[in-house]
Amino acid sequence: MPASPSTALHPGLAIVLLALLLSIQPVTTDLYLPALPALTRDLAAPVAAAQLSLSGLLLAFGGTQLLWGPLSDRYGRRPILLAGLAAYCAASVACVAAPSMAWLIAWRVVQGAAMGAVVMTGRAIVRDLYLPLAGARAMSKALTGLGVVACLSPLLGALLTEWLGWRAALAALGVYALMTLGLIARYLPETLLQRNPRALQPAVLVRTWAQVLRHPTFWAFSLLTTASYGGLFTFLAASSFVFIDVLGLTRTQYGAALLSNAFAYLLGTLLCRRLLLRVGLRRTVAIGGLLSLCGGGLVAIVALLGWHQAWALLAPFYLFMLGHGIHQPCGQTGAVGPFPQAAGVASACNGCITMLVAFGIGRWVGAHLDGSVWPLVQGIGVSAVALAVIAWTLVPRFGEPQAA
Repeated sequence: MPASPSTALHPGLAIVLLALLLSIQPVTTDLYLPALPALTRDLAAPVAAAQLSLSGLLLAFGGTQLLWGPLSDRYGRRPILLAGLAAYCAASVACVAAPSMAWLIAWRVVQGAAMGAVVMTGRAIVRDLYLPLAGARAMSKALTGLGVVACLSPLLGALLTEWLGWRAALAALGVYALMTLGLIARYLPETLLQRNPRALQPAVLVRTWAQVLRHPTFWAFSLLTTASYGGLFTFLAASSFVFIDVLGLTRTQYGAALLSNAFAYLLGTLLCRRLLLRVGLRRTVAIGGLLSLCGGGLVAIVALLGWHQAWALLAPFYLFMLGHGIHQPCGQTGAVGPFPQAAGVASACNGCITMLVAFGIGRWVGAHLDGSVWPLVQGIGVSAVALAVIAWTLVPRFGEPQAA
């Protein structure tokens, strides 16, 4: 049941628009990854600097959400969303024209800040429109759309880099954002029915942050999404160098490998919807934890056995991506579920925590890439164990999103 049935937005259109908004994150990372080795060579930059173009983007993405959240609670979702998409388009143009890695990193940081406004607002809109359990199902539908976009992005990025160069791949990010901006401006009404005029007052903001950060349900689901994204981001940060430079895949073959991972994630979101209807939220997350642990454990076993081939590492990682397709819709909606009047702040805190951890992972990966598969394997394994612990302990205990 929608939480705000008076909002004039068709349910099917709402899912499509949410999918477009949330998909800007995999477009920004997955379409960019096949171009990363090429732009690193072209700009004569070290690998660590290239990793900073990705981890810096995610640090800005996470940190700025702490500002975008209360702004959207004060002024509404629509103006923040339109401003974020417009800024993203401008930053994309600047990235295409970047003359050096330093300029590219700077504009990617701006792009990440703008992406923070878009994704944070999208998650808050889910809480505006739906009650928590219905929101998890709606989010899984939107993330199925994200899965389709994520399937297409790496292959498109690889083909554009192969045919037209890495700047063409970055230009595609701006085209996507411009198309999304037009659709949002035309079709998405304001979903926040009651703005909070005091949301930006320092004392109110501190109380709201404290209310969110003290809530055990918020932490259970935020740690779930953080651990899940941590495993995925380890793959994103390391895989282009491991699969192309170490294991010898072409850029097109690497794009196809990312496509197959995104397809596994898409299947995970479909599985999530079926499990939510049959066994409920907490048992769904527990099943996702089992898939994550099996996937990360098998990746480690394959590496220990010396099977350092692309297919051998990819096959078990599909299980991790199935689990990721369960954890993200459940975790993102569960984290904001207790806060119907402060969904922007809760969404922002969740996103900030996730991206701060991702930034740390990106810096660790950049420092430990050594021409082997082990940084990739170790990061995925740690995330898989953490996911299982969270899914089997914290979520069963604190997983009912009661209002704060």
